[in-house]
Amino acid sequence: MNKKVLLLFGIATLVACSSSDHGELTGTQNRPEWYPTEPYGMVYIPQGSFNMGTFDEDMPYTMNAPAKTVSVPAFYMDQTEITNNEYRQFVYWVRDSLVRFRLAEAMVEDYDYTDFSEMDEPNYYQEYIAMNYPDSMQRNINWDPFIEWDTYRYPSEEYTEVIEGMYLPPEEQFMGGRMLDSRQLNYVYFWLNKQKAAQKSNRVIYDYNDEDADDEYFSYRDYVQDTRAESDRSSFFEKEIINVYPDTLSWIHDLTYSFNEPQHDKYFWHPAFDEYPVVGVSWQQAKAFCNWRTRYRVEYLKDNEMMFEHEFRLPTESEWEYAGRGGKELTVYPWGGPYATNSSGCYLANFKPMRGNLIVDGGYYPVKTTAYSPNGYNLYCMAGNVSEWTSSAYDEASYYYISDISPDYQYNATEDDDETQKRKVIRGGSWKDVAQFLQLGTRDYEYQDTAKCYSGFRTVQPFMGRDAGDF
Repeated sequence: MNKKVLLLFGIATLVACSSSDHGELTGTQNRPEWYPTEPYGMVYIPQGSFNMGTFDEDMPYTMNAPAKTVSVPAFYMDQTEITNNEYRQFVYWVRDSLVRFRLAEAMVEDYDYTDFSEMDEPNYYQEYIAMNYPDSMQRNINWDPFIEWDTYRYPSEEYTEVIEGMYLPPEEQFMGGRMLDSRQLNYVYFWLNKQKAAQKSNRVIYDYNDEDADDEYFSYRDYVQDTRAESDRSSFFEKEIINVYPDTLSWIHDLTYSFNEPQHDKYFWHPAFDEYPVVGVSWQQAKAFCNWRTRYRVEYLKDNEMMFEHEFRLPTESEWEYAGRGGKELTVYPWGGPYATNSSGCYLANFKPMRGNLIVDGGYYPVKTTAYSPNGYNLYCMAGNVSEWTSSAYDEASYYYISDISPDYQYNATEDDDETQKRKVIRGGSWKDVAQFLQLGTRDYEYQDTAKCYSGFRTVQPFMGRDAGDF
């Protein structure tokens, strides 16, 4: 036995003898402790099972699914529909990131990129990345300098040119009014297509001995089959470019022969409507919002050296219905039922109680997201006010084949797909709907690229663990 082998054996023996676990299976030690924290504006929904589907007479054929017992894990859900003010934070972030990018590209003083390779004292990790992966080095937008929007305080000619480029040109301004060009507010993001990656045909091909002599020891089947001889995990990255500004014209084109210009003009941006639900947002825009919310949270956790959490996303159809029941069994409405009024005759949601009389319930158009009493899970307006997007694709027969374990049906429709494949489930009914559409067993759909003045959304975040009582 040579000296090198003896030395390694001696070291291994020494380590084994000095081990504090006495050679027992104790798990990895010194793991960081973690305790769940309820995300701001969300409520905890415990795990449970319920009967999902038809449970009442279906006059307009909106309950097109059989009753089915299903189970869902615990999650957090927004207590209210996403408000105008909350969505505006997203819009402003996109606006500001675009401005900062353009200022950096124009090399405006004080707005340069923050580049790892240009740091005065980069750490070893940053040096390693800069030396070994130069192509992956993304220039980072500098968020520290203040953006001056006051025309009287623009610091330079170059700065003025960038900022004014965000506004409508003079020929498109109505009566001289300065207005941001919302057409430029495009959010670019990537997401991991896990459904595609999970397909058996797309699993990793291992080549431990590098028999093809390409210096690669694994690849992904989808690229091997479809595009090129080699690939990596990025083959499952999907790029999206979405304009994030709500379609305010939906107030006009959705309601024929109706005067709704005031809502078009003021509903989204005026402070009077800050706590009202955002509308005119497509399913694609709602999905982009979820991506941004996750990204925004992750940046904070990373900067503060905190552990990451689950992503924010739209609720599945089953999660939405389960949460809407508020812990009750076989209920018609979130408050129970079977009536849309309480014992005093007061309406319990914002909908269309009578033909031509929309205000008898206290609402007219959408109302504040907390205008009516919450359900058993302390969720507001799970019926009425605005219909809510879910992540689930719509199929009349989906209840027959979806799993009873956290059931969901998803389809990532492309531009080339048939229109029927672009349908997404909406739930809850809206301010313009009759009571039938407010029932928890009612399901309907809208197309993923459409935006309506009666549709909004709320988000969920899966719970990290089994139950909050475990911590």
